[in-house]
Amino acid sequence: MTSETPPFAEALRSLTLAPSADPAPPPGRSARRRILLAASLAGAGIALSLAIGRAVMPDTAAEPVLLAAATAPPTMADSVQSVLPRREVTGSGYVVAPDETAVFALYEGRITGILVAPGDRVAAGQVLVTLADATAGFALEQAQAARAAAELVLAARRIELAQAEISLGRISALATRRAVSLQEHDEAQTARDLAANGVLQARQSLKDADLVVRMAQDRVAELTIRAPIPGTVTRMAAHLGDSVLGRADAVREDQSLLTITDTSRLVIDADVAEASLSILHPGLRGEAILDSYPGHPFAVEILRIAPVIFPAKGTVSLRLGLTAPPAGIRPAMAARIRIPTESQPGEGPQ
Repeated sequence: MTSETPPFAEALRSLTLAPSADPAPPPGRSARRRILLAASLAGAGIALSLAIGRAVMPDTAAEPVLLAAATAPPTMADSVQSVLPRREVTGSGYVVAPDETAVFALYEGRITGILVAPGDRVAAGQVLVTLADATAGFALEQAQAARAAAELVLAARRIELAQAEISLGRISALATRRAVSLQEHDEAQTARDLAANGVLQARQSLKDADLVVRMAQDRVAELTIRAPIPGTVTRMAAHLGDSVLGRADAVREDQSLLTITDTSRLVIDADVAEASLSILHPGLRGEAILDSYPGHPFAVEILRIAPVIFPAKGTVSLRLGLTAPPAGIRPAMAARIRIPTESQPGEGPQ
């Protein structure tokens, strides 16, 4: 090296570690403090780097688990659960009275009395409405007169028979003594037989007259209209003084005088979805609530399932028996039903 460059040589010399015969003394308190500070800073930096990495990058450890769960093939339990039907069938319908009858007048007439009103309880045979028909009365009187005439004819024929038998007896006595001819005896015998036949004909005529009288009496009796079944009067269309048609001419139900409903036995006819048919069967129990009594649920039981489906609505009709319904239940009330079901493997439509 030249003398022009002593600073450069000095710098190189300063970078060269000179060998030392003696070992370096242990670091002092200041050196130990610097080492601890450097280690602390390094640890804090590493922790900060890890925290920033977790915040920026997604959790790669949890992601494979979620992905595996999402892409795992369905198990047998999942397949069975997917094909199980609903555990509850719901529907709606109305309260129905199976025993209901419209009361008609069998024969035409004019209403002269109405003895019941809507809501009245009636017994079978109780008088409901009375009619008047002069023609029926005249027919009865005529039939009774004809019967009286038939009785008179029968009495006359019996007298003739008695006379013929007396004559026959007298002639028979004379014939034994040969006081009369055989021809006279035969004529007396024929007269007696004809008289006996006349009595038989008169008896038959009297029976015919009795039949006509009974028919006329039946027509008059039908002018008093009675309840065919026990129940409650739910409809009244009769008005005092109205003229009504006979049953042969009144073909529509709205031409009836009144309607009687047996409210002691009511059911619910409800519609449910066609898809639930496979899990329904008679005897299955459920619960019903009337719109008029929402706080009074009561038990119901499937009595029968309709044999046909309503294609327009996709529903099937159920008839349900009632257990302890509300006291104020009436026909035509709206009802909602709920039938819990429990599907079993292999269960099919009942």
